[in-house]
Amino acid sequence: MSALLRLDRVGKSFGALRVTDDLSLSLAPGEALGILGPNGAGKSTMFNLITGHLRPDSGRVFYDGRDITALDPSARCRQGIGRSFQIPHPFVGMTVYENLLVGAVFGGGMAEAVASAHCRDVLQRTGLIAKADRLAGSLTLLDRKRLELARAMASRPRLLLLDEIAGGLTDDEAMALTDTINDLRRDGVSIVWIEHVVRALLRVVDRLVVINFGRLLQEGLPDAVMASREVREVYMGIEA
Repeated sequence: MSALLRLDRVGKSFGALRVTDDLSLSLAPGEALGILGPNGAGKSTMFNLITGHLRPDSGRVFYDGRDITALDPSARCRQGIGRSFQIPHPFVGMTVYENLLVGAVFGGGMAEAVASAHCRDVLQRTGLIAKADRLAGSLTLLDRKRLELARAMASRPRLLLLDEIAGGLTDDEAMALTDTINDLRRDGVSIVWIEHVVRALLRVVDRLVVINFGRLLQEGLPDAVMASREVREVYMGIEA
């Protein structure tokens, strides 16, 4: 089976700082991949390279067998790449429903009549249906996180990038969020998830990748990666 997503020796620098360094990885259709790494490891930069918000200095990005390195973010979104952001960025003066409608119509390319029913379904699945008419700026942190996920879902992505979506939540809130993400997996959505809340991450992912200084440090099955001496020393700060 060919990869849905593939990074081929991708590199990105900001001045003298090499943020992503010869990074290669792949994601199979329907797979969930977890990304770990210390702060400053280049994880969010990797997401920006996948979505087109940044262009690599070297290497190429492939999606569904096509080279998308030169495509802009809107074109990638319409081809099925959705993402959430570490810090939620809702349209605060719009309602929760209107936030999703923007994603469905402009991100997913849906006609408004189709988008309306789709958005109601997403609101139901993410536990936001009762707050559909509230202004997004009035939501609690948990509901902003839910809205961030819902907005990404609104464009009907085949590939969903999640950037620390469980950060700042209680254990119960994070576990409830993983239930929603696992529902998406059952629908066939492929997921790449950056997360520091490892317990939540391990409830979802098939495989883990650890990045350090923009380079691939370790990848494999979650239990093997978490047991690695190198990972414990670099990521967890444990002297093994």
